[in-house]
Amino acid sequence: MRWINKITMVVSLFAVTVSGYGQDEEDDKKLTVDVGADLVSAYVWRGMYMTGVSIQPSLSLSAYGLTIEAWGSTDFLANFKELDFILSYEMKGFSATIGDYWWKGEGESYFRDAGSHHLEVMLGYTFSGKIPLSLEVYTMFTGDEDKDDEGRKYYSTYIAARYPFTVGNIDFEAGIGVSPWKGMYYRKAAVADVTLKASKNVQITEKYALPVFAELIFAPAQDNAYLVFSVKF
Repeated sequence: MRWINKITMVVSLFAVTVSGYGQDEEDDKKLTVDVGADLVSAYVWRGMYMTGVSIQPSLSLSAYGLTIEAWGSTDFLANFKELDFILSYEMKGFSATIGDYWWKGEGESYFRDAGSHHLEVMLGYTFSGKIPLSLEVYTMFTGDEDKDDEGRKYYSTYIAARYPFTVGNIDFEAGIGVSPWKGMYYRKAAVADVTLKASKNVQITEKYALPVFAELIFAPAQDNAYLVFSVKF
């Protein structure tokens, strides 16, 4: 299967790249497993409305700074279905990911349709100290939606900057994402989204607090805006 071969090749290069770095922290060497789910009032991705109320489960394994995660999203009408696999690595502020995104939907071919898989690579860096700014660059390398009408690739790219801060007992994160050229996000260079996310833990019992989030999203490229609420389990 062509898409599996492509993923295997990129993952191999990724593994060779990160194998040259050491990990000093003992905690990073421990195998950890995490499972969870988000309930969202709407699924908005990089300024693009994907679907309405959705459940988004995740399962991840981490060790030695490497994390492999399975992430999905299904709306309550079962019309939209997404399944992603993401391999990521973090070290001293630097981060890199390789993601295989599939959102063609329920009843569509997952294994036989190579073009329905979108392979993306991300490189990022988070500054430490008084300015914890995060910068990330995402670029698509495969996928039918990353092509023009003549089959030429866009290499759709999304560049994001995020800045966290706290007001009272509320954690905020302000962000902006841009598409520097024509691609799957918009027909020309544009601001994909401007966001402000607020989060807090709602104390349910003495030992359990429920994380809740509200995110205001302006999507200039799509001429739209959203206010999304989510609960994390």
